[in-house]
Amino acid sequence: MPSKHSLTEGSIPRALLLFALPILYGSVLQSLNGSVNAMWIGHFLGQAAFAAAGNANVVMFMLFGVIFGFSMATTVMVAQCVGARNMPEAKRVVGTSGAFFVALSLTLATVGWMATPLLLHALHTPADAMPGALAYLRIIFLGFPSICGLFFLMAALRGAGDSKTPFKFLALSVGLDIVLNPLLIFGAGPVPRMGIAGSATATLIAQTLSLAALVAHLYRTRNPLRILRDEIGYFRPDWTVIRLLLSKGVPMGLHLFVVSTSMLALTALVNRYGSQESAAFNASMQLWNYVQMPAMAIGAAVSSMAGQNVGARRWDRINRIALTGVVFNFVLGGALITAIYALNAYALGLFLPSDGAAFAIAAHLNRLVLWSFAFFGVSFVLFGVLRATGTVIAPLLMLIVSLWLIRLPFAYLLTDRLQDDAIWWAFPVSSISSMLMAIGYFRYGDWRRDRMAISTVQNAPG
Repeated sequence: MPSKHSLTEGSIPRALLLFALPILYGSVLQSLNGSVNAMWIGHFLGQAAFAAAGNANVVMFMLFGVIFGFSMATTVMVAQCVGARNMPEAKRVVGTSGAFFVALSLTLATVGWMATPLLLHALHTPADAMPGALAYLRIIFLGFPSICGLFFLMAALRGAGDSKTPFKFLALSVGLDIVLNPLLIFGAGPVPRMGIAGSATATLIAQTLSLAALVAHLYRTRNPLRILRDEIGYFRPDWTVIRLLLSKGVPMGLHLFVVSTSMLALTALVNRYGSQESAAFNASMQLWNYVQMPAMAIGAAVSSMAGQNVGARRWDRINRIALTGVVFNFVLGGALITAIYALNAYALGLFLPSDGAAFAIAAHLNRLVLWSFAFFGVSFVLFGVLRATGTVIAPLLMLIVSLWLIRLPFAYLLTDRLQDDAIWWAFPVSSISSMLMAIGYFRYGDWRRDRMAISTVQNAPG
């Protein structure tokens, strides 16, 4: 592998920062893309279309949780192989994982396309939103193989130590999506007006073209992970790799499921207080999504860096990688949190009228909650290190405990005494609990003996 992509040598802070920033920029781009698409639909197609897209996106978010888990498993396996300087093994992982992603995405796309009416009825999609949601979701399912393919290749490249190339082609996808959305929604010249179906078609085209461009780029630049004609056998299923994908990828995917379902349960509690409280909560969550991005990017970067060092048996660097990630979490995440505190009124004013009751509620709950995401970010970073060795059950259990056994009971049981403040204080309580559990397991757990790659199994020192 080119030395510029090696994460096993040199300055840890510099390498981690340079690796994490493109991931962070990509997360911001994706969020902005979603916001722009929602703006076109909400402002120009009406509330029914907006509701249709929202219901369809709930279904896709659940499926992305599955893809996230398998892509993270691929990242870690490739990272360990590259760290061990075992490129044939890395290609075997890429070939088998690629075939697995193709089969999985085609299956989900086919079943999803046929089951779309049932899925939307299960979500109690409003009758006036049903036609638009049906058309939107079915087109998204047609593009699902391309979405999965792009996810997979970006995950493999990050495992190999390259986060810049995934960002470039993610930016290409976002740029195409933003340009094509109004064109296909409203039509122009020979392009017919497609309405909400045009938004989904824009995503399909953008993802497909970006995937094709990325594949062409890998072969044009002779990327070491590309599989050549005489290496086609790497695409034959290696059942050891598939077992690892399933045993490690499913728990990783459940991370997002645990987070999303716990937030849904909390939203149901917030809704009891009325529409003003709900509006305040939703406006605040728009800001919270951005606040958590630095920790998520650093956590992903730490997984790749630690994975390569595990493969290279550079255990002397693992603790320093974790400490550097925690420091960066407080620096980058803390700076963003501080900025939002300073501009709280202006930030919330993007979503709520400043003279309304919801605005005052949102400003209050932000003051109570925002700072806690810096501590929850520590869990993201340390979980990233644990994932790098293949330890996936312990982080999942800690997440379940902090969100389902601490945050939700705290919010529900103390509402009589603290009213809605019980909900807001539940965030700091669960964030600090999650951080303490992560630190404790990192310090005293047996995660250093876990592995994910096949040919890099070594006993950890001590």
